[in-house]
Amino acid sequence: MNDKTFTEIKKGYGSFYKDLLRKGKLPLWSTGKGFWGGVIADEVYEAFKKIKLHKHKTFIDLGSGDGKAVLIAALFCKRAVGIEIDNGLYKKSLEMQNKLNIPNAIFFNNDFNDHSISEFDFVFVYPDAPMHRGLEKKLLNELTGKLIHYGHHFHPQNLKAKDKFLVDGNLFTVYTNSNK
Repeated sequence: MNDKTFTEIKKGYGSFYKDLLRKGKLPLWSTGKGFWGGVIADEVYEAFKKIKLHKHKTFIDLGSGDGKAVLIAALFCKRAVGIEIDNGLYKKSLEMQNKLNIPNAIFFNNDFNDHSISEFDFVFVYPDAPMHRGLEKKLLNELTGKLIHYGHHFHPQNLKAKDKFLVDGNLFTVYTNSNK
């Protein structure tokens, strides 16, 4: 964990969001395959501390948006991966990674359904649609580690909740796959 780099991540993304607002754009939009809305840095950072992400080696964010959660995860574990279909958000992820010099983050500009998640200790989702529309099937088939679900909405029906906690009123739930 690196509090100084975390502060730089927050500052960099804060500037990005303020720039969008100055241009009359909200920091959320349709990606063509789903919907992006940024995660709250302080909440994600505290959640990663609580789940002891530093004791794990690998992390993947499915639909990583602007890359913020991945760059925060990279402060805790050896390899943090983000997969985002929106080209503009993918480019923002790379820009922030380069600006902040975080070498252990990897980003792919692709559909996360085309990537296996079986090798990851933690899979992160901030879902934009009910899980039964496809994501839960992927999780049931491939999840061997733990799922960290961000938000009160669109929870999986067939995974086992191992832990639930609030960070500033937002729910984080850790699930495991009893099929694996």
